[in-house]
Amino acid sequence: MTGAAHLWLALSLPLAGALVIPFLGTRPNLRDSVSVSVAILLFLVVAAFVPAVMAGARPTLSLLEMAPSLSIRFSLEPLGLVFALVASGLWIVTAFYAIGYMRAHEESHQTRFFTCFAVAIFAAVGVACSANLITLFIFYEVLTLSTYPLVTHHGTDKARKAGRVYLGILLSTSIGLFLPAIIVTYALAGTLDFQPGGILTGKAGAPMVSLLLVLYAFGIGKAALMPFHRWLPAAMVAPTPVSALLHAVAVVKAGVFSIVKISVYIFGTDLIHETGAGTIPLYAAGFTILIASLIALTRDNLKARLAYSTISQLSYIVLGAMLATGIGVIGSGMHIVMHAVGKITLFFCAGAIYVTAHKTLVSELDGLGRIMPFTFMAFLLGSLSIIGLPPMGGCWSKWHLVLGAAEGHHYFIIGILMLSTLLNIAYLLPIVVRGFFAPAQAAEAPARGAPRGIQEAPLLCVVPLCLTAVGSLALFFYAGPLYSLLLPLAQPGVTP
Repeated sequence: MTGAAHLWLALSLPLAGALVIPFLGTRPNLRDSVSVSVAILLFLVVAAFVPAVMAGARPTLSLLEMAPSLSIRFSLEPLGLVFALVASGLWIVTAFYAIGYMRAHEESHQTRFFTCFAVAIFAAVGVACSANLITLFIFYEVLTLSTYPLVTHHGTDKARKAGRVYLGILLSTSIGLFLPAIIVTYALAGTLDFQPGGILTGKAGAPMVSLLLVLYAFGIGKAALMPFHRWLPAAMVAPTPVSALLHAVAVVKAGVFSIVKISVYIFGTDLIHETGAGTIPLYAAGFTILIASLIALTRDNLKARLAYSTISQLSYIVLGAMLATGIGVIGSGMHIVMHAVGKITLFFCAGAIYVTAHKTLVSELDGLGRIMPFTFMAFLLGSLSIIGLPPMGGCWSKWHLVLGAAEGHHYFIIGILMLSTLLNIAYLLPIVVRGFFAPAQAAEAPARGAPRGIQEAPLLCVVPLCLTAVGSLALFFYAGPLYSLLLPLAQPGVTP
């Protein structure tokens, strides 16, 4: 199979799933089987790119030439491959989890849910494979629109209000900041193609470069830099599988991926370093890391606490890109993976707790770990990875971010990273401690009057959260291949 045909297949599979699923609404078993099958096939197709991309190949597919140097075009380089692997791989476990969750909770409109989910993954793969800014922008917007019905899934006033916040912030930032930045970039460089070392060197002075980078950093609202972060906690009204999609699989990762890719292939780390263009986004990311962590400490609602944790963790990735050092960029790429696997575990656990015990508040979890030991052990492993403690995968990405800050002599940033790690401990580990060691509350018995004793969520919920928890552990021991795949990001001379 040629590179172009292979890319066609990767883009077509989730779209084909989205076209077939609506016709299977009356046959839920077949509908869910198609959803899972497409997810597995997509991951296998994306994984097949790994040997070629690691060997230096860059599969390319051109669809539409709109103007000179302005086309809908796809090309897969190492960072895009990492994001595509995350999106497609976690789609598999999320598909299984969603089946168990949606059925156990007796959710309505399940066919619409799985259809929109497939479209969102299609958009995420399009973002990952984009060869230029205009292609990335189109699929970025498709991702926003396709996830809106998921956020408003319950159809309540609260859900519709959350949907308005979600759509309002993401569309206003992309149209008001992101798109103008793309237009100015095209006017300056005459192209929007992602190129090694960037396309803006010698095309603009330091003030313009700094302004453009600020527009991109805040215009890509999915990265949730403060003050454009409110859409993310607002979206927690959606079902838990949607929260997993938003926080780990597609939406937020599309945001931070876009910032890293633009930093490397539109600006270039050398230009950012020489002009000091990354200073404002760098300190905005540091501010977001600390403030979001402090807010997480105050939230009793479990999903809200995890949402603010996500806002904080996303800024680690933005911060790594703004350090403008090779090791910092690699740390950002690694954190996309490490955070995705750890955070999806935490949201899976939150959903399992809700399905089984109907509890949403941290203060209600006393003693529940003794009833749901697999769920709470998985939560512990995911938390340790988010915190960055060995032997969990998250320690490697944080270590490389610290090295990147040291290489760039940003010692204040090292302090922020260390302090945020302590805050991670403060808002995550008490959940596990309460679950296992606090005296059980009077209404400890799980859902619907079930007897005391071990009472976990349905198997299709528990198995995925256990797998992703083990995945966080495995990433500690198998971080080497990920590092090797991302190494070209630190070597601008390598053609993407």
